[in-house]
Amino acid sequence: MKRLIKLGVFLAFVGITTILLCNFWVVYSTRSQVYFDLESLPTNEVGLVLGTSKSVKSGNENLFFRYRMEATARLWKVGKIKHIILSGNNDSEYYNEPSDMKKALLRLGVPEADMTLDYAGYRTFDSVVRCKQVFNQEKITIISQNFHNARALYIGNHQGMSAVAFAAQDIPGGYSFRTLIREYLARPLAVLDVYVVHPKPVMENKEIK
Repeated sequence: MKRLIKLGVFLAFVGITTILLCNFWVVYSTRSQVYFDLESLPTNEVGLVLGTSKSVKSGNENLFFRYRMEATARLWKVGKIKHIILSGNNDSEYYNEPSDMKKALLRLGVPEADMTLDYAGYRTFDSVVRCKQVFNQEKITIISQNFHNARALYIGNHQGMSAVAFAAQDIPGGYSFRTLIREYLARPLAVLDVYVVHPKPVMENKEIK
């Protein structure tokens, strides 16, 4: 019994250490590619917007979505990006992140002609890899909140892409515990995907209606 307890403690220690090291490396290795200031952000032809739900489970507005769309429109209006790939989950006719992002950007003054919708961005890994393999883009500006950008950049770097990221406004009061835990676990999974799993995203781009 004591041996099992010791083994359990050891495995827990190794697991936690691995998670912390992966998080440190993903953030550290991409830190120079994240921009918070609009003026210092390099100009790219294409921006990749990472999808999220327009509302939370309670039905209230998702501020991650709102601030991400506002940042995207701002970058387009000042000429930091010229065309926008909206990549998100469209797993049913009732849930369509790319379409929701398009509607929000239209209201913010971005013309439809300057938007391409990626309906199979089920995960961040899919969004980044499909940006290169499906839409043939290797030099991009990723747009999401700061906590999310590091992981997307890390994936892009290992795809041989030349990417920078713009950090959209964070929500007031900071991130929830659930959001932080989810991201802390997602970063080691990104490392696993890059070096071990090598998952193959869906290659078609079909809207579910």
